Amino acid sequence: QKVSVEVLDHLEHLALVDFRDSEGVERLQKAIQFADHLHEVNTDGVEPMDSVLEDRCLYLREDDVTEGNCTKDLLENAREKVEEYFVAPPGNIPLLKLEERDTFLQGS
Repeated sequence: QKVSVEVLDHLEHLALVDFRDSEGVERLQKAIQFADHLHEVNTDGVEPMDSVLEDRCLYLREDDVTEGNCTKDLLENAREKVEEYFVAPPGNIPLLKLEERDTFLQGS
């Protein structure tokens, strides 16, 4: 199954991964073929689950706070912050819009 340019572009933006070479596209297509086998599983009468462990009682440990009021110290470690929150990096690669870049699958 071939991956269209539009799907490839969408996946690149979701995963922040660059699939611009033939090896990346081939690996993606193999992953899709592998996942397609899930369509063969008969799920008639099977209710969706929130967790595979939903029929078990999971006990939480006690949350004993031993230190506190260290927000200021912790935020000093942040390269970038907004208000009192760490800012996560935008991803591993800068992705241009599909029209602005030359994609491996362009024209296919």
